[in-house]
Amino acid sequence: MVLRTCWAGWLFLAASLPVVAQSLSSLRPEWRRIGSSAVELDLPAPATGPVSRVWYSADGARLLALSASGRLFETADFDTWKETAAAAPPVDATVVSPRLPEPSARLRQSEGRAGRLYAVASSAWRSDDGGTTWSNLTSFKTQPLLGAGVKDLAVSPQNPDDIVVATASGVWRSLDGGLAWDGLNDSLPNLPARKLLALPLGSRGLRLSVDFGSGPQEVEWVPGEKRAWRTNDGSLVSADQAARSQWSAATGLRVTAVASAASLLYLGTADGWLVTSSDQGATWSRQRVAGSASVEGLFVDPSEPRTALAALSNRSSGRILRTTNAGLYWDDLTANLPPGRAHGVTADIRSGALYAATDGGVFYTQANLTAPAPATTWVSLSAALPAAPAADVSLDASGNQLYVALEGYGVFATLPPHRYRDLRLVSAADYRARAAAPGSLLSVLGARITAASFGDVIVPVLAAAETESQIQVPFEAVGTTLMLSLQSAAGASALGLPLRRASPAIFVDRDNTPLLLNADSGVLLDAMSPAHAGARIQILAAGLGGVKPVWPTGMPAPLENPPAVALPVHALLDRAPLEVTRATLAPGYVGFYLVEVQLPEIVNAGPAELYLEADGQESNRVRIWLAP
Repeated sequence: MVLRTCWAGWLFLAASLPVVAQSLSSLRPEWRRIGSSAVELDLPAPATGPVSRVWYSADGARLLALSASGRLFETADFDTWKETAAAAPPVDATVVSPRLPEPSARLRQSEGRAGRLYAVASSAWRSDDGGTTWSNLTSFKTQPLLGAGVKDLAVSPQNPDDIVVATASGVWRSLDGGLAWDGLNDSLPNLPARKLLALPLGSRGLRLSVDFGSGPQEVEWVPGEKRAWRTNDGSLVSADQAARSQWSAATGLRVTAVASAASLLYLGTADGWLVTSSDQGATWSRQRVAGSASVEGLFVDPSEPRTALAALSNRSSGRILRTTNAGLYWDDLTANLPPGRAHGVTADIRSGALYAATDGGVFYTQANLTAPAPATTWVSLSAALPAAPAADVSLDASGNQLYVALEGYGVFATLPPHRYRDLRLVSAADYRARAAAPGSLLSVLGARITAASFGDVIVPVLAAAETESQIQVPFEAVGTTLMLSLQSAAGASALGLPLRRASPAIFVDRDNTPLLLNADSGVLLDAMSPAHAGARIQILAAGLGGVKPVWPTGMPAPLENPPAVALPVHALLDRAPLEVTRATLAPGYVGFYLVEVQLPEIVNAGPAELYLEADGQESNRVRIWLAP
């Protein structure tokens, strides 16, 4: 079967990346959004964060919502929201009722319908007889229909049946006087993001801690999801809470942050203590670094456990601190960061790159992270981001992707600026460092490559932008090491990888969604379009090695009778083997392989783990959604 043209966009994922200058002062990385600002909470529609007030404009043409964090939004089409200038909500009008549905209820008068009253307290209520009897609109048998915490209610001046309530889970609208509800949260940027718990890896999506007012809750942007974050088992939030409780009891301090590497344990507290143990808690070294500031984030790299970084909620001084001697002394790296709290910090120790999440956004500097040195100048990376506090920041394990959680808006990612001065060679399939194989597609991160070679063999440069280039390993490559000579505007450089007969990888996008298609319809398979039992699916892969007959490097595979993979290829679903019906070069593409497999006639519905194996080497593991 000929590949669908929808695959073409995967050939060079970085083609749209901007030109980024080497000067720190001119850095403008291009951010891409991961996920939305809505969460699936088993309510009538996706939810978002707490909203404290809602009201209509005097003419009823606009709806305004005041978030619990103090940001004001408005919508005129009840679909798209925009942040607007601060304005005081209207004063409650005096409304008289013979009785209240709850002792603390506030009344709302509707226009144009005699006897119609609304009330809001722990629930929203309606009366059609002037307040003599009341119907609960947001609870059924004590169970809240719109989530806990109803905060406000507004009635449209144009229609007494058009009402909106504000709750701890966002904004909800009814057009029939409260009989049925729909959410207005899909585009309301009010996600209460707090911490990045885990970055995309294998079949796992990005995991984020959010707070709807009742404590941290764990959500995940599932690979292939299109609409909303989903709650999961909360294991990472539970583990963090358990660790902080354990060490709070052990130290007698209120621990707010925990990090460890090797035998070193670092703790931060709510009242400005930084505590270190080199024997996992038997003895402690303590320093009071801020009298009234909470330590919100700690970072330690397993490769350099004596170096650690701390982010403090101090609004004035000492907000990013560094130790290079296992906590014996902490020095201040705050330098020119603008006033406001710091919430998170991360670093690439090898390159000296340092990133901070603050009230003023995300910032970057280059610093000595292994020895005491003066603080360096920070530059903002937020020019292309929404204007919102950065709640947390994190680098993936290879330092190839930078993630930031923005309060209200969710998560954004980009190629980190330090990679522009420290080139990296990764698989073009999953953006991770792995061995090369004959025919592999590789991405060179950090430069526009103009020429490449492997010994005397020319290596094709398939696409190039200022910050990333894609090349193909020659099919004739042999040996145990692939050492590439590269040319760019910055001059010559050399990068190497181990070389194997096969190094399989399944193509995923930067949000970790795998490229899997229904073989008959060409539909992309994801959480919204699952694969059905008995279906044939196509897997787009890289690194499967040599083919028969031999095919020229850098040339698209033929549309008919493409060369077959020379080595046996296996596919496994939840570790059980699948029937591989063919494994060839992908017709019409360079360096892409097409593996087609047959699903069993009976499968367990839901997510499953899929991976490939060739010559004893396993690919990345991806998530596939199955339906009976």
